[in-house]
Amino acid sequence: MIERYTLPEMGKIWTDRAKFQSWLKVEIAACEANFSLGKIPENAMKEIRSNAKFDESRITEIEKEVKHDVIAFLTSVNEFVGDSGRYIHVGMTSSDVLDTGLSLQLKDSCELLLKEIENLENEVRLLARKHKNTLMIGRSHAIHGEPISFGFKLAGWLAEIIRNKKRLLTLKGSVAIGQISGAMGTYANTNPKVEQITCDLLGLKPDTASTQVISRDRHAEYVQTIALVGASLDRFATEIRNLQRTDVLEVEEGFTKGQKGSSAMPHKRNPIRSERVSGLARVLRSYVLTALENVPLWHERDISHSSNERIMLPDVSICLHFMLREMKDIVSNLEVYPKNMLKNLNIYGGVIFSQKVLLLLVEKGLSREKAYSLVQKNAHHAWNTENGNFKQNIERDNEIMNFIDQSDLEECFNPSIHLNNLSVIWEKLGI
Repeated sequence: MIERYTLPEMGKIWTDRAKFQSWLKVEIAACEANFSLGKIPENAMKEIRSNAKFDESRITEIEKEVKHDVIAFLTSVNEFVGDSGRYIHVGMTSSDVLDTGLSLQLKDSCELLLKEIENLENEVRLLARKHKNTLMIGRSHAIHGEPISFGFKLAGWLAEIIRNKKRLLTLKGSVAIGQISGAMGTYANTNPKVEQITCDLLGLKPDTASTQVISRDRHAEYVQTIALVGASLDRFATEIRNLQRTDVLEVEEGFTKGQKGSSAMPHKRNPIRSERVSGLARVLRSYVLTALENVPLWHERDISHSSNERIMLPDVSICLHFMLREMKDIVSNLEVYPKNMLKNLNIYGGVIFSQKVLLLLVEKGLSREKAYSLVQKNAHHAWNTENGNFKQNIERDNEIMNFIDQSDLEECFNPSIHLNNLSVIWEKLGI
C-alpha cells in the first residue's frame, strides 16, 4: 500500500523487517519446543536465544544467489548463531516458517482493526444518542418516504459496526493458526508435540490438518471479511455524500480552516474524505477474487498464491485500518443541519404522510382500494404542482373529508408519531 494511506501502527506490521522478525520468532519457538523434548542441548539453546538475529541487507544479498527467501533468511541467522545453528529448522519446511510467521502478522493486524472499529463504534453511538429525536425524511429508491430520525439512521450504522466487530473477532481466531508439520504436513521428520508447544509459545493454535501449507481458505476469509467491513464503511460514506448534496445539505463533512475544495471554484466544499473511503472500499473488493483464486492450490502445495499475497495481505490490512480511522474522524467532525432536515421533510405540504391518511380512511370504513385511489390522486397533484400542498388538497377533497374530521387529519401530519416506537432500538444498542 502506498504511504499516503499507511498509518504507522499497521505499516510497521507489514515491513520486511517485521516479516523476518516473525520468522525468527517461529524458528526460536520451534527450537524451544525441541529443547523441551530433549532434542537440543542446553548450551546450544542458550546460544540460539542469545545470538539468533538477522541482517536484512545480507538476506537480500544471499537471496539474489539462492533465489529462495527462507534459505537466505536461515543463512543469515546461522551466520550469527554459529555451530548451534544446526538445530534451527530441524524437521521443518519453508512453509512452516512462512505461514506461521504470516499468521502472527495477520493476528496483530486483526488486533489493530478491532481497536479502530471500537473507536468508530463509540463515535457513532455518541452521535446517534445526540440525534435520537432529530427528525428527517427517510428515503427509499432515493425518493422521500416517511419521517425517521437521524439517530435512527445512525442506529443502523451502529448495528452493522457491531456485527463487523464480531466478524473481526472471529477472524482473529481463524487466522491465528500455526503449523510445524514438515514437508507434506505429515510430521515425518518432526514430533507433533513440537507443533503444539511452538504454537502455544506464539499464542497460536495448531492447524487441524495442514498440508505443506496452511490452507488458503483461511486467508480468503481474511480478505473477504476485510472487504465486507470496507463495504459497510462505503455504505456510510455514500450516505454522507448523498446527504451533503447541495440541494439536500442535511449533513456535511467538517471543513477545516484553510481547506480548499476546488482549484477553479472557490465556493466548493466537497465530501472528499467520504469519497476517499468509497474509493478504497473498491480496492478491497477487487482483492476478493484474488484471495478466492488462491484456495485451489495444486496437490499439497504450490506457490501461485505467494506472489500476490505479498501485495494483497499488506494492502487490505493497511487499507481497512486507514478507512476505519478516516470514518471515525468523519463522524466525529460531522456537521448536522436539523433545520435543513425539517425543510426537506415538509416539502409538498406533507405528502410523506400519505400512508397515515390512507390508514385513517380505511379505519373509518373505506375500502383500501378506494382510499388508496383518493390519497394517491391528491398526493400526485401536490407532487406535480409548484408549491403543491398535500394537506390542503386533502382538506379540499369533500369525498375524503366526509369520512374524517379535522382533528384526526391533524394527527396524521404529526411527524413525531413516527418516532414513538424507536425506544426498542435504543435499548438494543445502548443508545
